[in-house]
Amino acid sequence: MFFKENKNKNEIDDLSKVAALLIHAAKIDQNFTEKEEKIIELAILKIGANNQNIKIIIEKGKTIENDSNQILEFTREVKKMSEKKKILVVETLWQIIYSNNEADMYETSLMRRLAGLLYIDNKIMGNIKEKIKNQNL
Repeated sequence: MFFKENKNKNEIDDLSKVAALLIHAAKIDQNFTEKEEKIIELAILKIGANNQNIKIIIEKGKTIENDSNQILEFTREVKKMSEKKKILVVETLWQIIYSNNEADMYETSLMRRLAGLLYIDNKIMGNIKEKIKNQNL
């Protein structure tokens, strides 16, 4: 039983940091919407969250994001992920940004910084951006 509880706590802690990064992206334009929160919830579930923990993860992510003044601690968790999950996070970031059909200079600046921090090639980042942008048109 202890092992299962510990695994659950680790999942919550790790995914809360990923959620904090996604929440940071959603809040960067000063307008964190319900639509963006739904996008974040779905992404965290796809990454591997237990359905029962999703609300806890999101709330903890909000707290972490609110209490932090830098994105490095959020990106550390994403860097540990498989390439497939890392791409899913980047796709989600672009979905959040384009959920209002436009990207402002703060959002695009954040994505440029994240490309470097997450070691994602600019071409791949651009392809993901265009894919998500075209889905929202």
